[in-house]
Amino acid sequence: MDLDINGRTAVISGAAGDMALETAKILQGDGCNLVLTDIDADELAEVASKLGDGVVTVVADLSDQAGADEVAKAVEDAGWNADILIHAAGVTGAKGDPLDDITEDDWMHAWNTDFMSAVRMSKAFIPGMNARGWGRVVFVVSENVAQPYPDEVVYNASKSALLSFSKGMSQVYAQKGTLINCVAPAFIKTDMTDGMMEKRSEKLGVSFDEAIESFLEEERPHLSLKRRGRPEEVAFVIACLCSERASFVNGSNWRVDGGAVQSMNL
Repeated sequence: MDLDINGRTAVISGAAGDMALETAKILQGDGCNLVLTDIDADELAEVASKLGDGVVTVVADLSDQAGADEVAKAVEDAGWNADILIHAAGVTGAKGDPLDDITEDDWMHAWNTDFMSAVRMSKAFIPGMNARGWGRVVFVVSENVAQPYPDEVVYNASKSALLSFSKGMSQVYAQKGTLINCVAPAFIKTDMTDGMMEKRSEKLGVSFDEAIESFLEEERPHLSLKRRGRPEEVAFVIACLCSERASFVNGSNWRVDGGAVQSMNL
């Protein structure tokens, strides 16, 4: 894939995740320098081993300002300037009845991890992109921004806020050369959905595959492809939005959801 980004530097948060890894592979193959950050040191090291030499890793907690500062320092210490920011860090957060089960601490945990972490990373890297006249930012949101689920209110709210934040920034910074977009995956084959399906399998007393099948039928009836998405299918879209080829795409939200969201994307 020729994305015309050879020599660019990409910062990827939540880099231990499957979608981030597949995205990193594409960007590395197109000649990008990579700075990867995650809160899990062991998983981050495993990802780096799959990518080989020349990858900078930073173990950091982005729910705190100090974490974003550590990532920015690592980019500076490497002698690079961040041209691309892919923010995939996040948590689903607490689940349950919107009022009875969700505490204020639950709200703040999701808000800090899913939303404020993006604000911190934006402050760390977007001004430099603006000053140099070229930048690409992709925030990973979720199908939940368009089709919120009642037991995931903290996730719905924080990811929807992130979508709104990105839209607002895109209207200001495109004029300075920085294009900002979102990608909204749905039910992708990741460790997170593996865990969800394992719990469902145990609860229903069925096999793992049967748990997926029943989940699709009962919980995601509009996912017309009738399967989980693959991380590389999301990575392809993210990578395209990071490229010179997407030079007229700004302020958008690209769904990679197999049709799971029922509404039209207007």
